[in-house]
Amino acid sequence: MGALALGASPGWAQPAPAAPNYTSESTWLCLPGRSDSCSTPLATAALNPNGYGSNGLSPVAKAPALDCFYVYPTVSRDRGLNSDLRANEERGAARSQFARFAGVCRTFAPVYRQMTTAAVAAAATGGDIRPAFNTAFGDVRAAFRNYLATRNNGRPFVLVGHSQGSWLLQELIKRDIESTPVARQMRLAIIPGFNVLVPQGKLVGGTFKSTPLCSRPGQTGCIVSYVSYRTRNPPPEGAVFGHAPAPGMTVGCVNPARPGSRGWEKLDSYWFARSTQPVPGGPIAWSAQGAPPAPYVRTDGLVSARCVNEGQRGYLEVRVNADPFDKRTDRIGGEVGTATPLGAFFLPGWGMHLADMNAPQGDLVRLVEEIAPGGSAARAARR
Repeated sequence: MGALALGASPGWAQPAPAAPNYTSESTWLCLPGRSDSCSTPLATAALNPNGYGSNGLSPVAKAPALDCFYVYPTVSRDRGLNSDLRANEERGAARSQFARFAGVCRTFAPVYRQMTTAAVAAAATGGDIRPAFNTAFGDVRAAFRNYLATRNNGRPFVLVGHSQGSWLLQELIKRDIESTPVARQMRLAIIPGFNVLVPQGKLVGGTFKSTPLCSRPGQTGCIVSYVSYRTRNPPPEGAVFGHAPAPGMTVGCVNPARPGSRGWEKLDSYWFARSTQPVPGGPIAWSAQGAPPAPYVRTDGLVSARCVNEGQRGYLEVRVNADPFDKRTDRIGGEVGTATPLGAFFLPGWGMHLADMNAPQGDLVRLVEEIAPGGSAARAARR
């Protein structure tokens, strides 16, 4: 992180661009009824124990009863602490993390002046990023207010975010949703990849005053949050994710495969098989049959996860159900790392941050489908 900070420091002082006007469609990465990053079906191959199975495209619902409002994670490498409003890396994040939700809800995603990777580096070296945070949050808040005022029409909605996006949505819930009439419209908030703090043994009372962690399947008005760590590699003390800063508190964990479960649950996963992110152990060979026939692969049950809370530590423990006799990979990625001449270096306090959304993506989409008005009608719309 220090090397990243030194490399990025000349751009830190650059001012943020002018605030976006969310009455204009050009300031939205995703909107219903148009061709964009969230409405393009994703070519996907099933990866089963006996090899590759069916190929298909992710569905786009014709008339879903729910809306989904998405805030993407930190992806911008723009100079300065806040990004510009030209969506580049942001489109790839929306496709990988959010496009499958188009099968169960209308998709909304604003372009916002997010905190850049330079801001992450600045924070890691003691820099004050509060002004940059306020800029990013101001945009998300303005976009959400525009959505409610001109695009929502009283419909129920789900918030979806990851990492920085989850942080900003936490603030939105605390400041603009909790204890307001809008809370009745919020069916679910899916905000993994950033700590939600709760008193140990409780579901609410830390980050949120009245919005609890989800504790059972089908529950509404609650939070789905977790931070992922590989099995036998728990968050170290002082980790960025997974370790509460104060005694008596812990990091909330909701198992996305089955809210309320404390045991191991198999995950319905979707992976971008052409990712160039470094992976512990080197590039993944997805199947003994060779390269995947599609950019995305679905693995149902290859990965399992369980929630762990031990004092101040709370996280989603992720394991691969390795089987040397089937044709699927025995490895997945997810750690945050960078390539160096001496090999890849991974950040231990970030866990499997890059797998937060992909490892249980099918389960997350199903959670939204299950709480949609009309239930079976929502499932029919996907077809």
